[in-house]
Amino acid sequence: MTKAIRIHQTGGPEAMTWEDVTVGDPGPGQVRVKNTAVGVNFIDVYHRTGLYPVELPSVLGMEGAGVVEAIGTDVTDLNIGQRVAYNGHPVGAYAEARLYPADRLVPLPDAVSDQQAAAMMLKGMTAHYLLRRSYEVQAGDTILIHAAAGGVGQIAVQWAKHLGATVIGTVGSDEKAEIARSRGCDHTILYKSENFADRVKDITGGEGVQAVYDSIGKDTFEDSLNCLHRLGTMVSYGNASGPVPAFEPALLAQKGSLFFTRPILFHYITTREELLATAEELFEVVTADVVDIAIGQTFPLSDAAEAHRALEARQTTGSTILLP
Repeated sequence: MTKAIRIHQTGGPEAMTWEDVTVGDPGPGQVRVKNTAVGVNFIDVYHRTGLYPVELPSVLGMEGAGVVEAIGTDVTDLNIGQRVAYNGHPVGAYAEARLYPADRLVPLPDAVSDQQAAAMMLKGMTAHYLLRRSYEVQAGDTILIHAAAGGVGQIAVQWAKHLGATVIGTVGSDEKAEIARSRGCDHTILYKSENFADRVKDITGGEGVQAVYDSIGKDTFEDSLNCLHRLGTMVSYGNASGPVPAFEPALLAQKGSLFFTRPILFHYITTREELLATAEELFEVVTADVVDIAIGQTFPLSDAAEAHRALEARQTTGSTILLP
């Protein structure tokens, strides 16, 4: 039997159980993948708690890498034994093996390891749509990235520096500030002891930043808006502290005719062409050593609950992966 982490009801990390599951043979358009590494992301916490509902019982997980074990009918561009990676629906990555739609799998180049892929497919593609499509960073821009020492944050900092931006990052500790600076962050702000909006204004001479990339949500929302330059863009892409409260659109006008967007990755990689093009750009910056994928911590797949506890306590840096 195949082992997997599954929830039967929403709740805390204790709701996650290590149990036998039946995988079966791939149907038309499907592939069975033997996972070799699995990524941990905050969206997994949202699924576990019920913030983003999933059908129960459910195996958690949105991101992984592995080897093709079996191929269903109508699959012509993948081979048994081929290395592949994935992110996105359907959930179910926290498993030793799983079925997955063939048209959502990305072949891995030799220069990208399985652990790298599991650590970057979702986070790296998120950084891509943040910096290249939600607000397209230009050379000379100054931007603010929250959680700059986290999985998405470290990738985004490096990529934004490559694009010619000045990067300000918020972090939760001196240790994380050092990590963010090592990735190229020009200025770090300890959000627990400093008002980050005031510090941003000091750093920018009162001008503010062209864009804020905010994965925190409720606790940072209004001050993130206060960091923006006139006509600046607020990209709200996560809810680590809870959902952003309802607000009047007039607030954006009052603060400088600001732009606000709440994107999710999967609308940027809906088609196979978009998926492969995004993966190609990500692989290019990684294999060119523009972006280093930092795996901050690994856990056995069976200890996924501990990984969630560390993630929610903000004790992690870089990417977290599970090893089957």
